[in-house]
Amino acid sequence: MSAPRIAVYTGSFDPVTLGHLHIIERASPLFDELIIGIGLNADKKSLFEPEQRVELVRSVTGEIPNLRVEVFDGLAVDFVRSLDARVMVRGIRPLTDIAGEFTMMMANHQLDPSIETVFLMAAERYAHVSSSLLKQIAALSDDDEQLAKFVPREVIAPLRRQLASS
Repeated sequence: MSAPRIAVYTGSFDPVTLGHLHIIERASPLFDELIIGIGLNADKKSLFEPEQRVELVRSVTGEIPNLRVEVFDGLAVDFVRSLDARVMVRGIRPLTDIAGEFTMMMANHQLDPSIETVFLMAAERYAHVSSSLLKQIAALSDDDEQLAKFVPREVIAPLRRQLASS
């Protein structure tokens, strides 16, 4: 029996967007297990606490049977290795992402040559969506229909609450 094919998709997911969800939905059938790794970044001010991000991701991915969500601190490549995974999934939005992602892939390869990176291009309708853009739009728009073009509906109310309290 061969080892299970485990892949890890890391990011801040602060909050999870439709672009993230699209990559998750496309990656999950390719592997026996897909782990969403919610990274902690002390240099970045997060809107949501790590456990809130876990719950938001779980709330929009509950129908995906081979998925689990975990929080990690430190290097993504170390997290991937700790899970006995050998594949990192990365979503690419605009072409400008490619240079940064390629640099990160090369660094990860230096740190652990046994871990491969699989890039999935974002669908055109999500190519411009980022968590930082989303926070700007949400702060300036009170129209839930507009927000629903960027985030799953389950994220709108928590996002509005977080923005109001910050």
